[in-house]
Amino acid sequence: MPSHCIPFRNTNYFSPLICDYLDEKPTLKPFYNRFPKLNSFQEQMVEKKASFSKKTREVLVASLIEQYKYTKTSQLTQKNIDALQSENTFTVTTGHQLNIFTGPLYFFYKIISTINLCDELKAANPNHQFVPIYWMATEDHDFEEINYFNFDGKKVSWDRKASGPVGELDLEGFKHVFEVFSKQLPKSKNADKLIQLFKDSYLANNSLTQATRNLVNALFKAYGLVIIDGNDKNLKTEFIPYIKEEFLNQSSYKEVSKTNKELNALPENYKIQVNPREINLFYIKSGLRERIVEIDGVFQVLETDISWNKNQLIAEVENYPERFSPNVILRPLFQEVVLPNLCYIGGGGELAYWFQLKSNFEAQNVTFPILLLRNSVLLITTKQQEKLEKLNLETKDLFLKQSDLLTKVTKDISKIEIDFSQQKEHLKKQFEDLYKLAEQTDKSFKGAVSAQETKQINGLEHLEKRLLKAQKRKQSDVLQRVKIIQDCLFPNQSLQERQANFSTFYLEFGDQLIQQLMVNLQPLKNEFIILNLE
Repeated sequence: MPSHCIPFRNTNYFSPLICDYLDEKPTLKPFYNRFPKLNSFQEQMVEKKASFSKKTREVLVASLIEQYKYTKTSQLTQKNIDALQSENTFTVTTGHQLNIFTGPLYFFYKIISTINLCDELKAANPNHQFVPIYWMATEDHDFEEINYFNFDGKKVSWDRKASGPVGELDLEGFKHVFEVFSKQLPKSKNADKLIQLFKDSYLANNSLTQATRNLVNALFKAYGLVIIDGNDKNLKTEFIPYIKEEFLNQSSYKEVSKTNKELNALPENYKIQVNPREINLFYIKSGLRERIVEIDGVFQVLETDISWNKNQLIAEVENYPERFSPNVILRPLFQEVVLPNLCYIGGGGELAYWFQLKSNFEAQNVTFPILLLRNSVLLITTKQQEKLEKLNLETKDLFLKQSDLLTKVTKDISKIEIDFSQQKEHLKKQFEDLYKLAEQTDKSFKGAVSAQETKQINGLEHLEKRLLKAQKRKQSDVLQRVKIIQDCLFPNQSLQERQANFSTFYLEFGDQLIQQLMVNLQPLKNEFIILNLE
C-alpha cells in the first residue's frame, strides 16, 4: 500500500493557527511548552517525572485495574497497565467522544498516532516505557454529536431521549440500530466480523462507556492501548485541590482570559476556540450534568434546586469529588494531573484550545504537555487511483474547492488558451503610454484613461469567463467524472476522515486496514498522508 504526503498547509483544510504552529512561528512559542520533535521528549520526561508522585501512580493503576475488571484484554495492554507503577513509565494520550461505532475515520488516526509515537519513543529511549492512552470523554453530554455514524452515504442513528453524561446512558434502542446497520451490509466474512463486533459491543453491555471500552479494546488491544474513564471517584479525588481552587479563586478564568487577550493581540487574527467561565465545572448526579454558577456567595446548579454556601460546597467536593465534572477548560488539567503524560495528540480544533491553557497550567504548577497534531489520511482504493490516472489528476488537485478544480481541469485539457493574462498584461503596457501622455498634457485626463483601462480589463475578464464557461460545457463529460471522484473522496466537500466510518473500508480490506495504517502513520512527520489501498 504505497503512500505519499503533502504539507498540511497545502490542503487548505487546516487553520492558519495550526499551520503556523507546524512551521514553528515564533509568535506562538509562548503558548506551548515544547515542539513535538523526538529530542524534545527528553526534557519533557525530566520535567514530568519531577512533578508526578508515586501516590498518584498507585491511584492510577488501581483505578485502571478496577475499570478493566470485566474486560478481556491482551497481555500487552495488561503489561502496560502494570508498567505505569514505575517512575520510568510515561503516557502519550489522545481523547475522543463516545461516538457510535467509533464515528468518523479520524478516531482511528488519533489512536494509531498515539500508539506509533509510543513505539518511536521506546526505540529512542529503551530504558523507559511509553503507554498509549485513549481517554474516553464519558462525561460529555452532547448526545447529538455522538449518536450516529455515516455508512454508505447515510446516517445510522441511535434515536432516544438522553440527559446527563453520555457514558452513563443505558443501551436502550441499540437492537434497532443493529438491525438497520446489519441490513445494509453485504454477505461476506468482513461483514460478519463487523456484525459480531457491533453485537459484542452494543448488545452485550449495559452502558455506553462499557460498550465503547469493549469496542476500542477489541480493535486495539493487540497494540497495547490502555483505555481510561476519567469519570472515576479515585481519580477525581486526586483532583480535589484543583476543584477547590476553581471554586475559591477562579484561577482558570483569570489565566485563560489573559491568554485570550494575548492571542487576540497578535496580528495574525487567530480564532479563539473557547471562552472560559467564572466556574468551569459541571455537577453530575443521576442523569444530570449542569453548570455550577456563583450568585452572591451561593453556589447554584443551574436548572435545579441544588445549592450550597462555600463551606457546604467544600464539604461536597471532599465527600463526593466524582460529582464534579470539568468542562473543556479544566478537563485537560485533570488529565495531566492524573496521568504521567508527555504528549497530547489531537485534531486542529483541539490543539487550538490547548494553546489557550498553558498559563493556567503554569499557575497550577502542572506540567504542560507537548502538543502534537494527529495524523490525517486520505484513503484511495485501486479503482479510484485508476480513475484519477485516466483523468490525469494528481491527488493534491483534489484538495482544491470543486469550482477551482473544475476550472483547472478545463484549462488543462482545453485545446485553446483560456487564460487571458498575457492579453491583460499587453493592455496594461499600452495604457502605461497613455498615462505618460496624460502627465505631459492634462493631468485631469488621467481619470479618463484609468476608467477606460478598467473598462477594457473588465471586458477581457468577461470574455475569459464566457470562454471558460463554453469550454466547460464542451468538456462536461470529463468534468462530471472529475466531480464524481472528488465527491467520493471528499464527501460533502469535506475531508474523508471527518465523514466516513471505518466500516466502509473494513468491508473491503478487513484487518489489513488497521495493519496498514499502523505501518504508514508517522506522527512526528507533520504531513497529510495519502494512502493507496490495494
